[in-house]
Amino acid sequence: MQYHIFSPYRICTVGAHSDHQHGLISGFALDKGIDLWFDITADGTVDLESRTFDGKISFNIQEETLIKQGNWGDYARGAKYALRKKFELKHGIRGVLQGSMPVGGLSSSAAVLIAYVMAYAKANDITLTPFEVAQTASVAEREYIGLNNGIMDQACIALGKKDHLLMFDCDSNDYRLIPFGGRKSDKGGLPFKLAVFFSGLTRSLVNSDFNLRVQECKVAAWNIMAYDDAPIKSFDRTFMRDVPREKYLKYKDQMPARFARRAEHFFSEYKRVREAVTAWENGDLTWFGRLSFESCESSLHNWECGSPELNAIYQAMRKTDGVYGGRFSGAGFKGACIAIIDPSKADNIEKAIREEYLAQYPQYEKTYQTFICESSDGARFVESD
Repeated sequence: MQYHIFSPYRICTVGAHSDHQHGLISGFALDKGIDLWFDITADGTVDLESRTFDGKISFNIQEETLIKQGNWGDYARGAKYALRKKFELKHGIRGVLQGSMPVGGLSSSAAVLIAYVMAYAKANDITLTPFEVAQTASVAEREYIGLNNGIMDQACIALGKKDHLLMFDCDSNDYRLIPFGGRKSDKGGLPFKLAVFFSGLTRSLVNSDFNLRVQECKVAAWNIMAYDDAPIKSFDRTFMRDVPREKYLKYKDQMPARFARRAEHFFSEYKRVREAVTAWENGDLTWFGRLSFESCESSLHNWECGSPELNAIYQAMRKTDGVYGGRFSGAGFKGACIAIIDPSKADNIEKAIREEYLAQYPQYEKTYQTFICESSDGARFVESD
């Protein structure tokens, strides 16, 4: 194949479940992700194989996009749909796709979409900035795939920079790539790594309660505006970011408890992201990690996501020496947990959490996996191997 794109997975350390409400997020691109090798086709044909999923996908990029087919090819069709909103597409691709981790919790769907957007753009001589790639992939996921998320996943994947924390404002689209403020390790690298603990379960956010939670946040914002006799916008244009925190504090006890919890998560995450940036700039991994743990606690009790399996991993992380902090990854409906860890204790961490988890859920012995990762640059073309 002539071209090779690497599109990384991502993790969100603090700021989860707030991007769709125009909040603040923080996160990293990982050194694991999706590889797409492809050639350009002159007649508009798109032919794709996956080394992760069965079957082959074939369609023509010049034709109107079909409705979802319910298979992995929907992401290739979704990227086509989003690009065709702004550009004429004449040339297709013939390629092979491969992921380096199990599906669930690291936004593999966003990584795949970004890879396709970049490939189609290359084939059709379309120039996109990394943020425009992220925006296009986000349109594909919301309007075609049907997941009402924000732009956090795509931003981390497209904009990430090795050894830097991304802080992204999902209201203004302003962002910072912040270098770590602490000392390097004795070996010259940063004094932490990023661990991913896969529960052995996979999940689809489209079929989870994710979209319901997004709607609950909007209802919470509507509640507060109504109590305050403030102008109300249409539901699709209403976000928690529209509501001042003082108004939430004034009316939270009058709201249905379910909606108050969703609002509490948003406002507490907003505050935690700002603190996390300060902790990162000061090189304080203990503080940074504690904020990530607090983020997960809010996800458990205010956002009300998770599963018994993920909670078992999370509780094991909390009591394992060398884990600075961590949380559920993705929407927290099955999938994985992520952690910021001390690299010198990685082997002991991996062993302790595996033993603790499988003691409770031995049925996942063959599917549970741990990966020790580093941060990475965002999605990019790779030089010839």
